Amino acid sequence: MQDQLPFAFATRPSFARNDFIQGAANGEALAWIERWPDWPGTALALSGPEASGKSHLAAIWVERAGATIIPADALTGSALPKLLGEAKSVLIDPADAAPEQPLLHLFNLLTERGGHLLIVSREPPARWPIKLADLRSRLAASTHVAVAMPDTELLGAILVKLFADRQLAAPREVIDYLALHLERSFAAARDAVARLDRAALAERRRITVPLARQVLGFGEESLPLIP
Repeated sequence: MQDQLPFAFATRPSFARNDFIQGAANGEALAWIERWPDWPGTALALSGPEASGKSHLAAIWVERAGATIIPADALTGSALPKLLGEAKSVLIDPADAAPEQPLLHLFNLLTERGGHLLIVSREPPARWPIKLADLRSRLAASTHVAVAMPDTELLGAILVKLFADRQLAAPREVIDYLALHLERSFAAARDAVARLDRAALAERRRITVPLARQVLGFGEESLPLIP
């Protein structure tokens, strides 16, 4: 049986709970998401680097809580009543881009309703340049959980999922090689898989370790590509 050559398929990442890959870097954050509605306060702040899985965690919570999603740039004082409606669970992402006064008002409304707010951002609220003392106080009293960079084992599992999202089955030796050589970040894994997908499709070649060396520049660019 011949190895499968790459073909152009639409990328359909799954944000279902069953597709979330848990590891030391994100286990605490997932535990807090699944602990809902047993949170100690109104808000949970979730922070982490780009492409670290925050959106996947947020999607799990939205499904679990039946939450309303309010984009940060849509959050204004005049629009809030219509945006919120009767909702008691709300996601704001990226929360650090939301205007302070409407965010404070939303926080207060959800507190009055006995509801919950998930605020997602790259930096934890303690590092936001917040001017409103009341908002700063409420965020300081909220639970904060961070998603960290993945270890080698988690990075390998993430690579498998990223290839699967593109309907590609990368050999185990490619996964192991990438997990060992890539920067340990979700963003690096996402970028590497996208570049390998494009290169393999353009050259109509299988995804191999030599291809990874050449495309990602791991110091052996002169090696020939293996069909």
